[in-house]
Amino acid sequence: MSALRSVRISGTGSFLPEKVLTNHDLEKMVDTSDEWITTRTGIKERHIAADDVATSDLAAEASRRALEDAGLTPEDIDLIIVATITPDTPLPSCACWLQAKIGALNAGALDVSAACSGFVYGANIAWQFVRTGVYDNVLVIGAETLSKFTNWEDRTSCILFGDGAGAAVFSPSDDAASEILYGTMGADGRGAEIMITPAGGSRKPASQETVDNKEHCMVVRGRETYKFAVQKMADLVADGLEKVGLTSDQLRWIIPHQVNIRILEAAVKRLGIPLDDIYINIDRVGNTSAASVPIALDEASRKGLLKRGDNIALVAFGGGLSWASMMLRW
Repeated sequence: MSALRSVRISGTGSFLPEKVLTNHDLEKMVDTSDEWITTRTGIKERHIAADDVATSDLAAEASRRALEDAGLTPEDIDLIIVATITPDTPLPSCACWLQAKIGALNAGALDVSAACSGFVYGANIAWQFVRTGVYDNVLVIGAETLSKFTNWEDRTSCILFGDGAGAAVFSPSDDAASEILYGTMGADGRGAEIMITPAGGSRKPASQETVDNKEHCMVVRGRETYKFAVQKMADLVADGLEKVGLTSDQLRWIIPHQVNIRILEAAVKRLGIPLDDIYINIDRVGNTSAASVPIALDEASRKGLLKRGDNIALVAFGGGLSWASMMLRW
């Protein structure tokens, strides 16, 4: 067996739909207010895909930007991994729709369904394929059109979600100052009903009744989600630091799933890390599930906030229940 290779993120990209839905817009739709939403979630606005735009359309735009950033062509990609809970169709995969759109016809293509943890799940899978020499360039995308699966009459959940896509290319690294250091994935299926879309699968196929009851929309149980997310984010960061032999003051950035500002504040308080060390964009994009981490990663990169050699933690947690993290040196 050949020696394991070092792996880095060679390029990033993201894309948000043009339409913006503000809290003031939501005030006209449900019984809520800008103040109520902002103080409880940190969200001020979110982006909404047009009716004729599918998840793969958003993923394609983010992918093209990531490929350009990496200096690669679509033909250079060996594997496409799309993390999403809102694919274009149940069959075929969103990754296959995306592959055709960007012309990456040399690549295998598959979807990962791990909800908000999906992109970091995909990142860990990509890392192993490149690390072991099976593939040279793996494109991982987190993309969602959550607005199409939101109950816009449920004021507790419709305020949370937005649409978007983020992408990253994983390639071999010949520079020890820029490489992935550690990654992990986990799940606890006993918490499956905490975040769930009740209908549309084999347990409850689509019917007139499921449509009328809005069972194809997401249901989120907030109190249970809060407790799980705060503890899991703190645990994942602490575990990652321990595994790679770093202290919290050596960690330059945490790029987390953008779930709720209160959750992020509570988690970093447990860790003793300043909130300024967390990249936060939830105020502008809302909760975009699997797209959350890669959108934030690309934004931070393009703003010049990520410097060569910076220690960075990617951390995500969500439905499943699922969680994942990755420690890397930029």
